[in-house]
Amino acid sequence: MRQALLIIDIQSTFSPPEWLVDGARALSAMIPTIALVELHDEQVTPFERQLGWHPAAQDESLIEADTVFIKHGYAPTVETIAHLKQLDVERVLVCGLQTDTCVLAAGFALFDAGLMPTLVTDLTVGSSLDRSGQLGIDLWKHHFGQVTTRAEIMAGLL
Repeated sequence: MRQALLIIDIQSTFSPPEWLVDGARALSAMIPTIALVELHDEQVTPFERQLGWHPAAQDESLIEADTVFIKHGYAPTVETIAHLKQLDVERVLVCGLQTDTCVLAAGFALFDAGLMPTLVTDLTVGSSLDRSGQLGIDLWKHHFGQVTTRAEIMAGLL
């Protein structure tokens, strides 16, 4: 199956757990990988004005990727979606931080673009509302249906 990995916000700003970084790195070494990095630009997304906090203005992905896109807000950019479409993949595996916000926003953008978003449930961490990520996983299953695990992906690659 032709697939790509989309990594959401695994960057220093959000202090990802080591197991998440290690797991995403192992998977990214095996399939085409695109990473999203969220940076703050108050003129684009008013995090500080509306929420009283903001991500860093400078940061980088902790995972090596074939391509890295910068975003200013929750959802992937139009350029990210266009790049994934050019890869002509059958599904996009999604992992990263904030299953119930940024990861879910990526799912909606991928779904709307016809790119079969598939959540890697054991390579995601929820927001401060639900660190387990279960809320986001449940929402993902409800809206997109497609979930998998790192072990299932690795078994399919061998």
